[in-house]
Parts: sequence; structure tokens; C-alpha cells
Amino acid sequence: MKTRSQSRSAARLAAVQALYQRHMEGIALARLLDEFHQHRLGREIEDDQYADAEVDFFDAVVSGVVARGEEIDAIVQAKLASGWTLQRLDKTMLQILRCGAWELLARPDVPMAAAISEYVDVAKAFFDDREAKFVNGVLDAVAKEVRA
Repeated sequence: MKTRSQSRSAARLAAVQALYQRHMEGIALARLLDEFHQHRLGREIEDDQYADAEVDFFDAVVSGVVARGEEIDAIVQAKLASGWTLQRLDKTMLQILRCGAWELLARPDVPMAAAISEYVDVAKAFFDDREAKFVNGVLDAVAKEVRA
């Protein structure tokens, strides 16, 4: 049996993947959510078992990032080093930061440290420790602003 934290972790990873797909393909939100509900969350694809994700939490993250995209991007952009822009970031990295920032902004029920740690773990699924530390630093700065 999956714990709530495991199903939320799976939802966060799936949300990053969904938003990456939306960014690359320009897919409509309703179609994207439906595709993940029907074909990804908790399914086996090419011998890879996708973890059961908390579907409502997945939907909240993806929809929340889409709905508050400009606000989230402005907050994240302000935390990047001088000379860096969102456009310079790896597209997967951008989605990780957007999801983390949304959760810190919109979900006060999720402890700040837990949200940051979860997205650092997502980063480790795609990148090395240097990028995971980058996620930690940016989201920590976002948290200090939005959870003050």
C-alpha cells in the first residue's frame, strides 16, 4: 500500500512531466490532464511502472501552474542570478521550479521544507547534485518571500 507522501511524490513528478509535455507540444490543459489520467498515472508503459499518484494533487499542481503562470514566472525570475532568464533554463528544470514555486505559494498546508525537499528529489531524477542544489536554493528563496 502506498503512503500519502509516496502518492504525492508521484503526483509531483508526473506534474513536472505533464507541464514539460505541455510546454513542448502546446497541448490544451483538459486534454493533457485526461491523457495523464488515462494513460500515465499508475500505468505500465514500455516496462516502466508509473507510480500511483494522488490524482487530485496532480491536477491541482498542473492546473495551478497553468493558471498562475505569469505570477510564478515573475517570482522565480526574481530569484535567479543576475544575467539569468527563465529562457536560459533547461525546460525540465523550469517546470520543476514552477511546480515548486506554485506549491509554496498556493499550498500553505504543505510544510515549506517538505515542498522544497520533494522538488529537490524530482530534480535528482533528471539532473546531478549541482542542479538539485540549484533547485534547493531557488525554492528556498521563493519560500522566504511567499511564506514570510
